[in-house]
Amino acid sequence: MDQPTSPIDKSNGTASSPSPPVHVVLYQPEIPQNTGNIGRSCVAVGAKLWIVEPASFSFEERRLRRAGLDYWQHLDIERVPNWETLTSKLDPARFFFLSKFAKRHLWDAPMSVGDVFVFGRETSGLPSHIMDPHDERALRLPTTEKVRSLNLATTAGIVLYEHVRQCSYLS
Repeated sequence: MDQPTSPIDKSNGTASSPSPPVHVVLYQPEIPQNTGNIGRSCVAVGAKLWIVEPASFSFEERRLRRAGLDYWQHLDIERVPNWETLTSKLDPARFFFLSKFAKRHLWDAPMSVGDVFVFGRETSGLPSHIMDPHDERALRLPTTEKVRSLNLATTAGIVLYEHVRQCSYLS
């Protein structure tokens, strides 16, 4: 898939880190500010950010750049055209799927360097062909019934720092 390279989109296949400690996958993201904030969190912990197309916004959007601030130059990011391409590129990595419908709490999942965390669309989550809420790899953050869901960028930040805590790769 030919895609232009810009200061905030390094889809040209060059990775800034040959072996990131963790991967974050955004499946068809819809809100540029969330993607920008998640990108900044990825830079903070050395994670690689994967975007499964289509995204509902242009990677040239001002809101995306503003949310990512000046960290985009350090972000290891790759866009892929579909789910199958992503899974072939990350095989045999261990995948976890985040969903408010998952039965298992994030805190109950033992994590390892190289894990992949998959987040769905802001409005509809992950499709059923990708995530089964009963699968032990499906994880959720506990919340009260008063909250429909947490913001995607907030959830990704919590997940990333739980990974850092368990795997102890930052000081």
